[in-house]
Amino acid sequence: MLERSLVLLKPDCVQRRLVGRVISRFEEKGLKIIAVKLIAVTPELARRHYAEHVEKPFYPGLETYITGGPTIAMVVEGPQAVAVVRKMVGATNGLEAASGTVRGDFSTSNQMNLVHASDGPESAAREIGVFFREDELCPYVPTIRPWLRAPDADA
Repeated sequence: MLERSLVLLKPDCVQRRLVGRVISRFEEKGLKIIAVKLIAVTPELARRHYAEHVEKPFYPGLETYITGGPTIAMVVEGPQAVAVVRKMVGATNGLEAASGTVRGDFSTSNQMNLVHASDGPESAAREIGVFFREDELCPYVPTIRPWLRAPDADA
């Protein structure tokens, strides 16, 4: 079953010039990038995205961090994309994330953890709507599709 997930390459990922390395991991896994843009997250956009955290004590620092530099917003699509992306990015705290994950390989922080990934299909749909209009999504079938998964893998 095809799913979509929002992925944000946060300001520390952009500033550390890890964007290409992180995106290549998703592509190499066979996920499709169906939308991507470089954005400056405003305080208003941060509050919409992190709505469930706005009243928490850590939120001001989170807002300062996410609005502190450019962010890459993208939508990835593929079978079980939400779970696959979450597994690929690793535990929230980079010190606890497994080696081989984005955070395990590149992060040593809980907050500055390089990547946001949707935590479920419902939140993915909501988050994608925060960052993208429907007409900005470009779903497609890659010509390499027969070499990525057996035909029964989509069942």
